[in-house]
Amino acid sequence: MHFVNAKGILSAENGMNLYRGCTHGCIYCDSRSKCYGFTHDFEDIEVKQNAPELLEQALKSKRRKCMIGTGAMCDPYMHCEEKLQLTRRCLELIDRYEYGLAIQTKSDRILRDLDLLQSINEKSKCVVAMTLTTYDEELCKILEPNVCTTKRRFEVLEIMRDHGIPTVVWLTPILPFINDTRENIEGLLDYCVRAKVWGIINFSMGVTLREGDREYFYQKLDEHFPGMKGRYHRRYGYSYEVPSDHDKELTGILRKICKAYGIEYNAEKVFQYLHEYPENKGYEQMSLFE
Repeated sequence: MHFVNAKGILSAENGMNLYRGCTHGCIYCDSRSKCYGFTHDFEDIEVKQNAPELLEQALKSKRRKCMIGTGAMCDPYMHCEEKLQLTRRCLELIDRYEYGLAIQTKSDRILRDLDLLQSINEKSKCVVAMTLTTYDEELCKILEPNVCTTKRRFEVLEIMRDHGIPTVVWLTPILPFINDTRENIEGLLDYCVRAKVWGIINFSMGVTLREGDREYFYQKLDEHFPGMKGRYHRRYGYSYEVPSDHDKELTGILRKICKAYGIEYNAEKVFQYLHEYPENKGYEQMSLFE
């Protein structure tokens, strides 16, 4: 872990990354890709120590309230957050200045900040996004080794539901030959239905692999799934897009269940919802779950 002073914190789309790198160890992580220009080891977390100061300046200078997003590139609830509390300090500012929040994580550490999430949601709008990829708990521990398992994330979604905080699930990536099964997708969707999530994001059943990400992924395949790397090479070569052969079937199951339970699955509409700030807090929060 090393500390830097960042020049800015909010992107043009009002997203922020407080850290660079990750310690969750997910074997498929796209953020490892060389295109993102990491100059340090991925597990050597870069901490933007002046992020709260930069965020406060940015929030004060904005003419209109908006949704602030975090978690798209690096999880805001990595292990170091327990001590550093950068995420919490930034949530306190978002709450104080009454902005909205769309926050994405795989970690149950987010429950530490439930009080702030509730407060933000009461004043404006808060949406919690959780990533679910693998229903089988033992397989999940291999694919996502240093973060809580899918069952625990489901419990987090239930807690958010019970506190009136809307949720979105990233049901991706789905790895060919590993978890691209009907049983896996149906198990994950059962969790989504029971937690009454607002929407699900899944562009297709499969994974993307780029330089940097691909090498790490294949290394882990050799460790945990002997022979699987060769299977990937023969089927996909060095393609960026690595679609599941069961994409049509599994996507059909996803759409069928979402339609049956009123869950939004159109990615464009889900993203629109994540970015929409309620100009008047008169919207009925609980109507999302009716």
